[in-house]
Amino acid sequence: MALADFQNEIYFQGLGGVRPEFPTDLTKLEALAERKLPPEAFGYIAGSAGTESTARANREAFDKVKIVPRMLRDVGVRDLSVELFGQKLPAPVLLAPIGVLSILHPEGELAVAKAAASTGVPMILSTAASNTMEDVAEANGDGLRWYQLYWPKDRELAASFMARARAAGYTALVVTLDTVSLAWRPRDLDQAYLPFLQGIGVANYFADPVFQKAIGGPVTATNRPQALLHWIANFSDPTNTWDDLAFIREHWDGPVVLKGVQHPDDARRAVDAGMDGVIVSNHGGRQVDGAVGSLEMLPEVVAAVGDQTTVLFDSGIRSGSDVVKALAIGARAVLLARPYGYGLALGGEAGVRHVVRCLLAELELAMTLTGVKDIGELTPEILRS
Repeated sequence: MALADFQNEIYFQGLGGVRPEFPTDLTKLEALAERKLPPEAFGYIAGSAGTESTARANREAFDKVKIVPRMLRDVGVRDLSVELFGQKLPAPVLLAPIGVLSILHPEGELAVAKAAASTGVPMILSTAASNTMEDVAEANGDGLRWYQLYWPKDRELAASFMARARAAGYTALVVTLDTVSLAWRPRDLDQAYLPFLQGIGVANYFADPVFQKAIGGPVTATNRPQALLHWIANFSDPTNTWDDLAFIREHWDGPVVLKGVQHPDDARRAVDAGMDGVIVSNHGGRQVDGAVGSLEMLPEVVAAVGDQTTVLFDSGIRSGSDVVKALAIGARAVLLARPYGYGLALGGEAGVRHVVRCLLAELELAMTLTGVKDIGELTPEILRS
């Protein structure tokens, strides 16, 4: 069954008077989520650093790149599949790591895990999840899943996170580099809201044996303040350098991907360090205000290391055409973030599944109408700036 058949499914349901429960234009989800969510929760997922100019730059970068369709090409049979690290994906899309998803819906990451498994799209679980990595793995079942590491100061804790993730069936490790500190985020500051201090998004920490040992036992109502202080002290380590990646490689025997790479020289350093991939990302604009849009840097990173490692893309994906542009520039796959978070807020598992199916259907249609039948044919030749 073609992914684009979701379009026909919608039209045929319309014959019976049934319309989609959620918008099919994924850019319309944000406004609906804002009406449904408490201000604190909406601000946390929608907000970015400072004046939010980097988030705007992400979208402006996509708007500057245009697709040039080609005609009379055989596109009768399309193939969106791609292979990443020896595993075949039905499409070049993964669900990006988003923390504290229970502020959007009670099932949080569990709902995302189920939706991901049902659509065949891999999910990347955040260290800052509302549910433990083991519980999310159970919900994800036979789905493909990766684990995102916020590299804590406590090396023993970091090693424990990686060991638990491997034991729970996470096949690749995504190490986020751009969050050595939380950025200045006015939407959160104006609400005086940081969910971690309310015990949200720390499930993986509180359940970890190394973490529990450090505070003298399991987390209870009595020692919870101490546990939160220990979390604050260990969330990140701003002293890490490229040399410290040897520690990651020592404790993870699968593919390692570095997230947050923007400069081509950093991409080269990742290759030199033996990393298996990089994700060109500015954290959706949530870390450095006034930074360059991620898509602007993708061509330079691809030119620097594209034939030596796997280049993925994150930050600003909102449509199937966005995916086409990123892949044509040279990314092997893209990460989808905020739209599925909004879908989660609006409809839980069903909302996430709707968002994923919309994106994949639009991607296949965009490829077809551009004259491209498979991912390998997406090259810079179909683009103009």
